[in-house]
Parts: sequence; C-alpha cells; structure tokens
Amino acid sequence: MDRHATAVWKGTLKEGAGTLDTQSSALKALPYSFKSRFEDESGKSGTNPEELLAAAHAGCFAMQLSHFLAENGTPAEKLDAKAVVTLVPGTGITGSAITLVGTVPGISAEKFKELADKAKGECPVSRALGAIKVSLDAKLG
Repeated sequence: MDRHATAVWKGTLKEGAGTLDTQSSALKALPYSFKSRFEDESGKSGTNPEELLAAAHAGCFAMQLSHFLAENGTPAEKLDAKAVVTLVPGTGITGSAITLVGTVPGISAEKFKELADKAKGECPVSRALGAIKVSLDAKLG
C-alpha cells in the first residue's frame, strides 16, 4: 500500500512559500512557509512538516492501541492522543511526546499502560521514528 503527498515550494527558504496536497484531498493547497515552521509558535500562519508528523503519529498510535484494547476484550470508548514533535533548528527533529487519556471500561490502569506501551512501540509511525526519542504519558480518564 502506497500513499502520497505533494509539496510545491516557490522562492528561497526564508522568503518563499509552499503548498501541500495529499492523495485523499484532505489537504489541498495547504500553505506552509519558513515562518510557519520556525517562527510562529501559535501555529496560525500555516502548517509545517512537524505538525503533520505529529498528527500522523497521534493518529497511528490511537489506531494501534484501539486494536490492542479490542483484542484484550476491553474496547475503548474514547482515546484522546496528542503528539508533540520537537524540532531543534540546526539539529533536527529530536522527539515525539505522546500524551493519552483513554476512556476504557473494564480495564485496570496497569493493563492499560501495558497495552499503551505496546502500541507506542508497534505503531508503524513510531517504528519509522526510530531515530528519535518517542515518549508516552498514558492515563485513564
């Protein structure tokens, strides 16, 4: 299974700008720029590769965990996963920190943590991020 996205960039690094499109059209002509990547901490000036990586990581992790919870006989009512991807200019992407609050009837906190840790290690995006630190703070809500 292959998926694709397209980036079009015009101009120099600092003065230029680009757009992103995805195969599904979920992202269509989505703007990104040097400012949105390196200067605007509010995230209001457009997206950036790290934000998209964080979305992919949170989504993949939540799906993987939902599978393990269902296999355990304790399907989740809700998994609220957030990934924060850290970019250090001049160094690169250094980590992805996942925080999770799960609503899972009938599961102990210990089993929930065990399955969440397993999902962190086995979701395909976590595996792809093997060169950086991936952390997890998981709790039942």
